[in-house]
Amino acid sequence: MQTIQAVRGMNDVLPDQSPLWEYFENTVRDWLADYGYRNMRMPVLEKTDLFVRSIGEVTDIVEKEMYTFVDQLNGESLTLRPEGTASCVRAAIQHSLLYTGPCRVFYSGPMFRHERPQKGRFRQFHQVGVEALGFGGPDVDAEHMVMGARLWKRLGLEDVSLEINTLGDSESRARYRDRLVGYLESRNDELDEDSRRRLRKNPLRVLDSKNPAMKEIVAQAPRLLDDLGEASLESFARLQSLLTAANVPFTINPRLVRGLDYYNDAVYEWTTMRLGAQGTVCAGGRYDGLFAQIGGKPAPACGFAMGIERLLALMTDAGCKPSPQAPDVYVVHSGEAASQFAWMAAEAFRDAGLAVILHCGGGSFKSQMKRADNSGARFAAIIGEDEVQSEQVSLKPLREAGDQKMLTLERAARLVSEPAR
Repeated sequence: MQTIQAVRGMNDVLPDQSPLWEYFENTVRDWLADYGYRNMRMPVLEKTDLFVRSIGEVTDIVEKEMYTFVDQLNGESLTLRPEGTASCVRAAIQHSLLYTGPCRVFYSGPMFRHERPQKGRFRQFHQVGVEALGFGGPDVDAEHMVMGARLWKRLGLEDVSLEINTLGDSESRARYRDRLVGYLESRNDELDEDSRRRLRKNPLRVLDSKNPAMKEIVAQAPRLLDDLGEASLESFARLQSLLTAANVPFTINPRLVRGLDYYNDAVYEWTTMRLGAQGTVCAGGRYDGLFAQIGGKPAPACGFAMGIERLLALMTDAGCKPSPQAPDVYVVHSGEAASQFAWMAAEAFRDAGLAVILHCGGGSFKSQMKRADNSGARFAAIIGEDEVQSEQVSLKPLREAGDQKMLTLERAARLVSEPAR
């Protein structure tokens, strides 16, 4: 019978890999709490129309990458979420999260895109999303970028650079659209098939082309910055001023448009050269029109998402190797009576707040002690006939000098609880 393996591009996280994930998740949780962000959790499955309306019909994600299927029970089109912002805004509208005022939220979990798996890019990948709902810019936009800079320091990451741009308001983009269409039509014979199709439906998406053959054409295209209105220019200047005051270096990238239709005004990416072509580790921007776009009352908002797998790859490259948490005590025992007492002893240690591994599966004292040592435990609690009769345990230090002692469970727990010398 053929062995069943995981779906291509959807990876297992094994026990030896989990400490890095847990370290990252704990660091992120503390970092977000420092800025007043609260956790929310949304379904991984949504109605397809949510993503078509929000991300944009003429985008790589909607056209090529979504896992979409028809519900056999009611014929409804459903999609595994390819990103989290649309789901977050849908939940905010459905549950009236802004009824009492703006809110700061975050979420984390798996996203799904049918892409060609490669380094830093998987079909099931994980993100942390951070959203400020009901807040106008640019001060919250700047705060999000400052937050990113602080997180990279906490994670020990270097060589992560910030690129910023502005997409302006709808009037600015309309002026720019006319100039861009004229330019692209003048070079129509040089456009690839995707760009010709997008030229008819959403010409700004041409600037997001991943085709290397389009690089020169995109580089010579008109700049959106040249069509910004006064309000957009002032907002972008204020954003730059706030970043400079916070000592966060940045580069203005006038070709940065992001791959989602819902953005306006400030957009940005944190990038690195250490991951090859998949160099973006965190990205986001302002999406003031998204609430109305998917059926809610208009509300300003902004946010960003970071790719966990890409950041973990950077952390590994930087030498971050958290060790799994070792137990305080490994309980070794031999014989039926000792086995029963060992169960009671293990629970007594846990009642005292200690982490305990109870040996299972039999074996000699020698083999069990070898496992105790390999577990990383500070102490082995040894239980044989003598210990059962006296209702005590023999406590042996495994990580520091000291003699083996026979003690009551209470005294043993107290000794283990003392800080290591």
